[in-house]
Amino acid sequence: MSGYVGRFAPSPSGPLHEGSLVAAMASYLDARAHGGRWLVRIEDVDTPRSVEGADRVIFGQLERLGMRADGEVWYQSARGPAYQAIFEQLLGQGVLYGCACTRREIVQAARDAGIPPDVSETPYLGRCRKGLANGQQARAWRVRMPEGDCAFQDRWMGPQHQDVAREVGDVAVRRADGLWAYQLAVVVDDAAQGVTDVVRGADLLSSTARQIRLGQLLGYPRMRYMHVPLVMDDRTGLKLSKQNHAPPLDIGRALATVQHAFTRLGFAPLSAGSLSSFWPAATQAWRDRFQVV
Repeated sequence: MSGYVGRFAPSPSGPLHEGSLVAAMASYLDARAHGGRWLVRIEDVDTPRSVEGADRVIFGQLERLGMRADGEVWYQSARGPAYQAIFEQLLGQGVLYGCACTRREIVQAARDAGIPPDVSETPYLGRCRKGLANGQQARAWRVRMPEGDCAFQDRWMGPQHQDVAREVGDVAVRRADGLWAYQLAVVVDDAAQGVTDVVRGADLLSSTARQIRLGQLLGYPRMRYMHVPLVMDDRTGLKLSKQNHAPPLDIGRALATVQHAFTRLGFAPLSAGSLSSFWPAATQAWRDRFQVV
């Protein structure tokens, strides 16, 4: 195998649907096209959103569709000591601080600064950067984001850039409810698993620059990124998601299900009569489109 390591990291909040299959398929095909490893990681750091048994359902769906991981499955819920160690590292670097702000206060501060209320993400304006007032207690912990533009090349979406410090503000790494923040967990886990390429849905494109910044603070190597288009509900126009009650995959018609997901990625249907012939043909088509050598 090559040095390529990719991953699919679903949250166990329900079974896979067509939108999550498209993301899984893209990451799987990219790994196979590069002769690399494809890992599965269960992102259950947000434990209140986890549904008992959903992980097993997801594994069964992937297996029935012919997608097999190349290593043991990691669970973020078991990674608390690793996140704590990184938290202490950042604390020692002097880039962490406690934040007492509520969500309402963050939104109000943005309004007072003239930031439109319809922005995609309300930035944190650094109210607690200089320390907490007497009597205040930290609700969350934030990491100071370096100033300046963070640019990267997305393998699907093209050139991207974001001034994280200005457009997002200091990123929370531990939430007010005591849970580790997704942004910390995903960066730490990708580095620990040796991930070289992140292939995922375009809804996470806006998280990439802050994850790069956090990785830089921790001394991690830069990864490559590819964000594939989202699958939209033809009826409502909304993104297919568990939150929007997307139906689970039809694994009883496995070949038709993967063929349809493949066309969602912009490919023509393949003349494959079985899953065993579909995946090699799909991998070659992916290799040809993205000029993988």
